Amino acid sequence: MEFRRFLYAALPAILLTVASGTGPALADDAEPALMDREDLAGKMFSRPDMLKLTEDGNTTLDVTSFLSSDERFGSGMYRSGPVRYEIDEPYGVDEFMYFLEGGVKLTSSDGSVQVVKAGEAVTIAKEWTGIWETEGYTKIWVIYSDDGSAFE
Repeated sequence: MEFRRFLYAALPAILLTVASGTGPALADDAEPALMDREDLAGKMFSRPDMLKLTEDGNTTLDVTSFLSSDERFGSGMYRSGPVRYEIDEPYGVDEFMYFLEGGVKLTSSDGSVQVVKAGEAVTIAKEWTGIWETEGYTKIWVIYSDDGSAFE
C-alpha cells in the first residue's frame, strides 16, 4: 500500500493544475500533447506544473503531459532516485513505461524477475504485486485506470 499511496500522492495537485489551466493538455482541447526532444532530455521537469515529492529521502519529479476528459487515461514523465517498494496490494492501474535513463528490477510475487533498462519498455497490469527496485530512473509513463481513481 505504501507504494500506491506514494504513486498517487501527487494526483490531486495534477488535477488542480488541470482545473487552473496551467497543467497538462486535456482531451477537450483536441490538441496533441507533444513531448519534444528537449522535454525528453529533461526540460519537461522545469515546467511550472512539475510536482516534486520527497519521501523517505527519495525525491521524485512528475509531470503530466496529458489527461483525458474522463480522467481515466494520462501520460507524462517521471524521475526517481533509488527506491525499493514491496507492493503487496495490486498495483491499481495499468501502466506502460518507457525508460529514458536508469531502469528497474521487477520481482513478481511468483518469483519471476524482469530487469528493464534505458531504451526498453514494460507494461504493468493493475493486478501486479511484487518488489520494485531501482537505483534511479527517468521514464515516460502512460496510465489507464478503468474507474478514474488514479487521477482523483
